[in-house]
Amino acid sequence: MKINWGVGIVIAFVLFIAFIMYFVIRMNTDEKLEHDLVTDEYYQEELKYQESIDKEENSKELKTNISWSKTKEGLSIIFPAELDYKEIKGKVFLYRPSNKQLDIEVPISLSNHYLLIPDDSLLDGRWNIHVDWQYKNTPYLFKEEIVY
Repeated sequence: MKINWGVGIVIAFVLFIAFIMYFVIRMNTDEKLEHDLVTDEYYQEELKYQESIDKEENSKELKTNISWSKTKEGLSIIFPAELDYKEIKGKVFLYRPSNKQLDIEVPISLSNHYLLIPDDSLLDGRWNIHVDWQYKNTPYLFKEEIVY
């Protein structure tokens, strides 16, 4: 059987379409290539956006803001020294953009001016830190992207 130009072009198109369809199906069914939204409650988070802007403005009015450092023990989140650490309440949320199963939420309970998150609960890579805290009924918010 002889294959002419027309049949060869049709075979090439069919093979190309099959090749593309294989990758489309593989991308949609492979669990390693999961593509979720950044957060499950996206629209509820959007409604809270103005509240977070106000909290960040309060943070900018502080003499010194929250800082962080990597230590041998883990991630140390340092609160302003001029504030009474016993009056600080809130939570720390560590968001891992590449895997939501690694997200960590820690309530703030201080015995000093810093909070230590142990090294064994953090993997190397990019993290987003959100420290939502209050001092004497004034809300504050600290957000930063870090590479641990």
